[in-house]
Amino acid sequence: MARKTARPGRTLALLFLAIAIMFGGIAFAGTWKPELGLDLRGGTEISMTAENSEGGSVPKESLDEAKAIIDQRVNGSGITGGRVTTEGNDVIKVSIPGTGKVQQETAERVRQTAKLRFRLVACSPQKTCGAADPSGSMVEDPSAGTVPGTSPRAAFGGETASASEKATASDKASEKASESADPSASPSAGAKPETPNENDVVKVDDAVKFMRTVPQEWATAYNSFTCPAPGADPVEDIPGKPLLTCDEDGVPYLLTPAVIEGTEISEASYGIPQQQANYVVTLDFKSEGNKVFADTTGAIVGTGEQFAIVLDGKVISAPTADSRISGGAQISGDFTQESAAALANNLKYGSLPLDFPEDGIQTRVIGPTLAGNQLTAGLWAGLVGLILVVIFSILYYRAMSIVVIGSLLVAGALTYGMILLLSETAGVTLDLPGVAGLIVGIGITADSFIILYERMRDDMRDGRSMRVAVDTAWVRARNTCLASDGVSFLAAFVLYVFATNEVKGFAFMLGLTTIIDVLVFFWFTHPMTKLMAGWGFFNKGHVLSGMDKRAIGTVDAPTGTTLVGGKA
Repeated sequence: MARKTARPGRTLALLFLAIAIMFGGIAFAGTWKPELGLDLRGGTEISMTAENSEGGSVPKESLDEAKAIIDQRVNGSGITGGRVTTEGNDVIKVSIPGTGKVQQETAERVRQTAKLRFRLVACSPQKTCGAADPSGSMVEDPSAGTVPGTSPRAAFGGETASASEKATASDKASEKASESADPSASPSAGAKPETPNENDVVKVDDAVKFMRTVPQEWATAYNSFTCPAPGADPVEDIPGKPLLTCDEDGVPYLLTPAVIEGTEISEASYGIPQQQANYVVTLDFKSEGNKVFADTTGAIVGTGEQFAIVLDGKVISAPTADSRISGGAQISGDFTQESAAALANNLKYGSLPLDFPEDGIQTRVIGPTLAGNQLTAGLWAGLVGLILVVIFSILYYRAMSIVVIGSLLVAGALTYGMILLLSETAGVTLDLPGVAGLIVGIGITADSFIILYERMRDDMRDGRSMRVAVDTAWVRARNTCLASDGVSFLAAFVLYVFATNEVKGFAFMLGLTTIIDVLVFFWFTHPMTKLMAGWGFFNKGHVLSGMDKRAIGTVDAPTGTTLVGGKA
């Protein structure tokens, strides 16, 4: 079977088509300037003063843990340019590049404490509390009951999995909330009768008992409860206490004490399941949480009773269970991609170990940390470097420098387009270290052409024509280029993984330009050189082509004597 002939023109056409499509997408998005980092643009600073929920001073370990969690929320990828620092013994400062809508959403995400708890629904619009008997426990109204299959906000899903038989809470937390409630307590949210070990979750059996025999004082409190107005202080969510709260639509709920804490979540992700059209957040539990979750869903399976997922004191989902579920849960509802990602991100990186009251959170706009001439100086440095490379190529390679200049232009277009796309889709920001990484990429791109051209020179000194030398030199130059770029990418990867956020920008841009260099070398430099080798101006060795005998070193310049093997 005949070997297929390479078609460099087709390769070049596909490359330029891909570039045109990329910039078409950029034009559609309407973004032509990359997002700059804090050092070049400034942004939004959030100052958060912490409080110890157990009283006393803020432990340094808890402050450092909160800083690490917030840093993951803000800048988990290391490419968004966010910075998280501590100040004093109780202040965390978060700096986010820019002041637009995305930055405000990030600021709101930072403020969330992300304290997730799982409770059973004792009373709701779908389940009335019924009438109390003289002993103080509730006798359910036979005309009320639950609505089988009702799931106003979400549905659970998961695969059966084995779990350990550990208990969920301490023995002191096993008493049901109703036995320790103070009947004289105010029915307002967050001010309910105290229970022993109120910071512990309760056993599933105790929560189920509270749900099915609601104490009189809690039924009265629910019947007189109204949802807080928008913007009001969040409801106080204490694990060992029943909770009066609402969902985002203003639907009131009376919930049992918590049976699972959010710390039992091992993984959280989001996406659109197969054969569905809406985003969901998927949760996986640790072994102990998985056991309790299975027991809880097993207790309400087929009854129409609801299981509430409570985030920061607000019900975000209140599903029913059609079967005993082990192995995970799914939160569904009116999620957008952004809201699903934000919730999964908060749950994945855990609850904050400290409280940050609203009156201790301040937001302000900050200016760039570097003077504007720093960016100008960096851009001038890159431009000067680019001009020097072009001048050297023209003087040394003559007309063949067209490939060098073309490679730099194509690499520049691809790099700029990728930065714009990543700024729009992944929040990538360009800071001064990133600019330095892009400048280093100029040398990497020029290097690849020099390797190929010098390999061609070696083959042409051995008597091969330019057309043949392109193919033979390509095999060796390709391996050398891949090895060189592999080392550069490995260095960028190690910097990105182990360096601080200030260096991650440099490492990311260095890695990006290295990948683009490989693409340009395969899709532009080689096919363009092969295409030029078919032109008589080059393969016949015109004096200005850069491929004449004098240029490749087979003719001694002063005497015109032909050299063989480097000797006259």
